[in-house]
Amino acid sequence: MQLQVLDAAWKGILIGLFMAISVGPTLFAVIKYSMQHNYKAGLAFVLGVSVSDIMYVTIANFAVSFLTELGKYSNYIGYGGAVLLISVGLSGLLRKIKAQRPGKTNLVISGGRYVRIWFSGWLINSINPGVIISWLAAVTATAGKSGGYRFVLFGICLGIILGIDFLKIALAERIRLLLTPRRIIYTQRALAGVILVLGVLLFIKTLVAKG
Repeated sequence: MQLQVLDAAWKGILIGLFMAISVGPTLFAVIKYSMQHNYKAGLAFVLGVSVSDIMYVTIANFAVSFLTELGKYSNYIGYGGAVLLISVGLSGLLRKIKAQRPGKTNLVISGGRYVRIWFSGWLINSINPGVIISWLAAVTATAGKSGGYRFVLFGICLGIILGIDFLKIALAERIRLLLTPRRIIYTQRALAGVILVLGVLLFIKTLVAKG
């Protein structure tokens, strides 16, 4: 029993680290929101992503057939994700930015804005085909294991992902306080450009996979 717990914990750490440090749209979006607004905005985005991950893990463990069926529509999901990322990237590039040197006090934004940021985190993660495939693969690999084994593995995995996302927010906040207004604009443009490129690459990848 103890060996099974250790095995589940070890695999949970590995899967969590792999998914947390993978370069994807959520990585750059976390940094973008944290630097553009404040750490609370980054936290709202991360919590949206985390709820999406928990949703997929729950669905995968209790309704594997549903997630498998969802995987059949990965092309449509991929196109939807690509359009969303391209829209976010273009918005960041075209929107006029009025940057000020950050102070120690955080920028105050409305509660409704936090909700929209949370929803964007949930949506970007939910329509990412890579996320669906990754969780489906992880659940399929543990299909023959006990409920306790899977609880430990996915619990640790989700905790690792969330913890590393918190570190990304803290890092972005530290960087934000060191930037000049001009560098803030350049950095935000660069992050928006990266998100746009990721959207284009996802579109091309989905198009090639369909062909």
